[in-house]
Amino acid sequence: MSMATPEIDHLSESRVQGQAARRTRQLKRLALHVLIIGFLIFWFMPVLALFVSSVRPQADTATSGWWMAFVRPLLSAQNYAMAIDQLNVGASLATSVAIAIPTTVLTVLLSVIGAYALVRMNFAGRTSLSLILVALLVTPPQITLVPLLKFYNSVGFSGTIPGIWLYQVGFTLPFGIFLMRGFIASIPRDLYESASLDGATELRTFISIVLPLSRPIMASLGIMAFLWSWNDLLIPLLFMGGSAMSPPITVNLAGLVGQTTQGQGPLMAATFLSVLVPLILILSAQRYFVRGILGGAVKG
Repeated sequence: MSMATPEIDHLSESRVQGQAARRTRQLKRLALHVLIIGFLIFWFMPVLALFVSSVRPQADTATSGWWMAFVRPLLSAQNYAMAIDQLNVGASLATSVAIAIPTTVLTVLLSVIGAYALVRMNFAGRTSLSLILVALLVTPPQITLVPLLKFYNSVGFSGTIPGIWLYQVGFTLPFGIFLMRGFIASIPRDLYESASLDGATELRTFISIVLPLSRPIMASLGIMAFLWSWNDLLIPLLFMGGSAMSPPITVNLAGLVGQTTQGQGPLMAATFLSVLVPLILILSAQRYFVRGILGGAVKG
């Protein structure tokens, strides 16, 4: 009995230590979950406040805070009807879509083609071109506004959507090529050699090997390019000035901020509609975005 007692005490002590370790891990996991939930609530609170304010009657919005909607839930869709009918938000959203989607497609397509050419093809000036792309990453686009405005006016590009495509794609392309180049350079050389032994051309190798492997990083670049184009205010404001077309949603909202005749409700509704499109994009494609960023970070 005297010999078994130390063993029992040792087992009891080990069991107590194991329970304490499990309890510590559970507390750490709980603290992490609480921190993440708190961060999500903090991040989503402005969007929730914007939505609640957009569906409240204008009298309530002017006299009380948005949180009072949970105390006295009186909601209405009148603000959205006024935003679409009187503030021309629907046409502005259509203009923003017409700008952002082609800009995103062109940026991703040209970036992956340019990155593949810099990684796989040997041509004169490749090193110099790479250095120029790196220099363009730190070049502020604002210094080109006056020369490009004069050039657009001379060739008839001012006030057109293709002119905005050209500007946004041109200044997003260096970053896109830089991002795609690191990913494509990390693709094992054995894949290229196997494709060459099978008789594949450069075009076939690009379509069958590079594009499928680059889908996550292409999705990440596409999301970033879309958000940059959608939220851009300066370029559409300058290059579409005087156009008969409806301005993009950012320009429209900037003009509505100084107008108080319609009240805050329609402005809140228009702002929420402008936020809704990128919010849906981020929530629906977040796994591709995270996979692409992590893949580029690990492989680059």
